[in-house]
Amino acid sequence: MDSSTVRLGVGGAAVVGVAFGMARYAYGLTLPDVRAEFGLSELLLGLIASGTFAGYLAGLMCVPYVAARFGTRAPTTVGGLCGVAGAATVALAPTPGLLAAGAVLAGSSAGWVWAPYSDIVAAMVPVRHRPTLLAVITTGTSGGLLGLGMLGVIATLTSWRLAWTGIALAAAVAAVINLRTVPRLRPRAGGPATPRPPLRRSMVRPLAYAVVYFAACTIYFTYASDAARSGGLAAAAGATLIAVIGIGGLLGLRTGTVTGVIGPARAGAACLVVVGGSLALLALGRASLTMVLVSALLFGAAYMVGSAVLAIWTAEAVADRPGDGFTVALVVGAISSIVAPAAVGAFVPALGLPAVLQLIAAASVLCGVLLWLLDRFRPTGASDRSVVRAERCAETGVET
Repeated sequence: MDSSTVRLGVGGAAVVGVAFGMARYAYGLTLPDVRAEFGLSELLLGLIASGTFAGYLAGLMCVPYVAARFGTRAPTTVGGLCGVAGAATVALAPTPGLLAAGAVLAGSSAGWVWAPYSDIVAAMVPVRHRPTLLAVITTGTSGGLLGLGMLGVIATLTSWRLAWTGIALAAAVAAVINLRTVPRLRPRAGGPATPRPPLRRSMVRPLAYAVVYFAACTIYFTYASDAARSGGLAAAAGATLIAVIGIGGLLGLRTGTVTGVIGPARAGAACLVVVGGSLALLALGRASLTMVLVSALLFGAAYMVGSAVLAIWTAEAVADRPGDGFTVALVVGAISSIVAPAAVGAFVPALGLPAVLQLIAAASVLCGVLLWLLDRFRPTGASDRSVVRAERCAETGVET
């Protein structure tokens, strides 16, 4: 890869890392402290969590129009500003209302920043390097989770508000890095009226995968720290768990290789099975630090590989409009993320958190197995991959 490609990877990984690894999931890390300080009910805590993903969805919906008018880098800049303003608002919030507003704004930053990189990478990077670079940018989330874990440890010694202060500062730094490393690309021809959902048959399975994947991952991030606390572990266990997720997520750097061997559908299916297993371990072993950290390590690997799989899968399914295809998948996933925490918040008082986590774990594993079998007996993904291989061959002159 040349220097401009490396710079793009660095800038994208920084922005995605802060928006996804920190701003999007900090609420789950600080949820026990928020409950204690403001005295909020389980239902209200779940609704605020859902609200953060509603902000994420709002950002996603605006991306195509902002990119069409101002260029694909513009949404990433807006996302950085939302991360700064939202995290700062939470850090200073004197009331639950302001806290919720700040958390929603911070959550929206992730919606603004991820999808545009599919178009940026498609415009700047040769086909043969795109899966690897998309995986690198997506895996920036692992660095963000490591940073969030360290902030969480500091917060346990001081105040949970310091974690949000650190996120605001990190978002400001990432926004500057993004402006310096990612070039400003021209808006697409046709202006704001151009974007439209590329709803094609090739998108059916990626969208189904997105529904289950986002719901399961959202529940894990929202309730993992709370599960560890309710199991009797120390306050620092939640922060350590987040950091271990980041370490496990470094496996996402190999997603391009994995999908090249078994295809994105089977890679995604395997991720759903592992996410389900990690939820089950969390529910059954929440009183054991070892079990909780093993769960976090497995979840981190499946979460980051699963995220990169979605980017690669939609880029193959809609090769002519990868950014729009990825945005549609993220919108579907965001809706799933909005519903999931609110539903869990409603059922936890009646069933208990461990039982709810086990039910979600079983559903994730079952969907993963079904997706694997569907790809085995109806391998439509092979035709998608053949298109990519043909493009690589045409560009490089080498059969892949």
